[in-house]
Amino acid sequence: MDFFGLLTMIGGLALFLYGMKTMGDSLSKMAGGRLEQILERMTNNPVKAVLLGAGVTAVIQSSSATTVMVVGFVNSGIMKLSQAVGVIMGANIGTTATSWILSLSGIESGNFFVKLLKPSSFSPVLALIGVVLVMFIKNTKKNDVGTILIGFAVLMFGMDTMSSAVKPLADVPEFTSLFTAFENPFLGMIVGTILTAVIQSSSASVGILQAMCATGSVSVGAALPVIMGQNIGTCVTALLSGVGANKNARRASLVHLYFNLVGTFVFMAIFYAMDHFVQFDFMSDTANGAVIAMIHSVFNIVSTIVLLPASRLLVKLAYFTIPQSEDETLETSGKVLDERFLERPAFAVAQCKNAVYDMAQLILKAMNLCVFIQEKYDENAVQEIMEIEQEVDAMEDELSSYLAKLSTKPLSERDSKSINKYSRCIMDFERISDYTKGIAFAQKKLYKGKEKFSKKAAAEARLIYEATLEIVECMVSGFIHEDKEIAFRIDALADVISRVKKEIQKNHKRRLEKGKCSVELGMALTDMVTSLERIAKHCSNIAEEQMASETDQHALHQNARNVKERNELYRELLEGYTEKYSLEKLEET
Repeated sequence: MDFFGLLTMIGGLALFLYGMKTMGDSLSKMAGGRLEQILERMTNNPVKAVLLGAGVTAVIQSSSATTVMVVGFVNSGIMKLSQAVGVIMGANIGTTATSWILSLSGIESGNFFVKLLKPSSFSPVLALIGVVLVMFIKNTKKNDVGTILIGFAVLMFGMDTMSSAVKPLADVPEFTSLFTAFENPFLGMIVGTILTAVIQSSSASVGILQAMCATGSVSVGAALPVIMGQNIGTCVTALLSGVGANKNARRASLVHLYFNLVGTFVFMAIFYAMDHFVQFDFMSDTANGAVIAMIHSVFNIVSTIVLLPASRLLVKLAYFTIPQSEDETLETSGKVLDERFLERPAFAVAQCKNAVYDMAQLILKAMNLCVFIQEKYDENAVQEIMEIEQEVDAMEDELSSYLAKLSTKPLSERDSKSINKYSRCIMDFERISDYTKGIAFAQKKLYKGKEKFSKKAAAEARLIYEATLEIVECMVSGFIHEDKEIAFRIDALADVISRVKKEIQKNHKRRLEKGKCSVELGMALTDMVTSLERIAKHCSNIAEEQMASETDQHALHQNARNVKERNELYRELLEGYTEKYSLEKLEET
């Protein structure tokens, strides 16, 4: 091979790796996080775990990605270590799908229909279709399909380029002797391990080995230990992912390593012992892409069948390596916003959604507690409101940072709209929690000062508290269920709350002039009703964001108001809430 042949081989390798990554990323993006969410809801059935792990990996074309995702699940407390074992084993099986696809490039036949099965025959057509879908179709899903087709075509073109570039090496004695040396099981295993550890993809390293088979210098005896080493090398990605994670997540990465180590050494010990006594004739046969795929699949399937019943021993081995400490329960973070999930953006968006929903539920809890202490002061309830405010503040900081990182990743149009909505809404949630804290503080001050509202003032306060609780309930329900129609209900109620607040302030002014209310009570009442009005405004902001997420425009208050005023449903709701929360009805009773 001359210098230009070497450049061609490097170029082919680069296209091969890029095509594999592009296709895998696009498949994952198109799945929209659904595959990862299936893994998240993993059952304790080990066989089902294996099948799902294999299926997900076959789709996203990377066992390393699946394993890193599992490490993230364990680190977040979403998945137990015992559940992770089956998924990890399944991932090893799923990654063999790539080698079977690549083996199609070795099809040789003069039959027209058989030649059509060869990737080099149909991948140009797929590439053309992909280019048309990406360049001329304005549809996100079709664009993703186009990118998948282009990625596959680039992958196969890179594979063919590598194979063509290395064919002249068949006439180079040094190259032939190099692969003869790989027939030493330990040397071959070490080479496979290092190659896979460097490129961090067993699918890619197996593809490179399949391309090398084009020289005709690779025997089955030389290929087998290299493939064994490739299964060990792929563990590096998971081990690196475990750095900085909690102990259970590190154990998950070790389970992946131990599974491949035990499987490899047991398989090689039994196989080479049998070869010593039986002398397998096929070991000297020339390997091709299909043979490589066969060895890769048989090894991983047999290893899973043998070691799945012993999965508890793998878990115990991981616990032996990283012993359990007494305070380990405190280490479990329970974080759904794990940094590892950023490599699968669609799933990361789904995790952000769960975190924002948790935030909304905390806001509703705090508002319920505010209504409770308004009726009957309780120090524990006040303290809980304070703790919720601190937790919401921390969540807002964490979510803002996570969403900022996520926004730099390749996202579908829908996911991009979602993170923009979440980024704006969490600020409103944080402000609502601040106002609930302010209300609790005001109630505490009144209690310690032994100040009490008059019956009329207390009734008015009770009315606006109930209205504000209802608007928060509507907001949380609409946000979680993505009900954009509920925005009209929220806006109508927000307008009524604003009107009630002004009337309460007028009534308070009259009582103050008549000497029926103290200045301290008046200031406390004003602070509370103002906070409640602002809570309602933030609920309205969130509702408008919900409406805006369904369109291409951001929710502007003036545009939203123009829509409301022309909407019959809004007018009916406004009349109903005006009647329900009327101060005049209080005077009648």
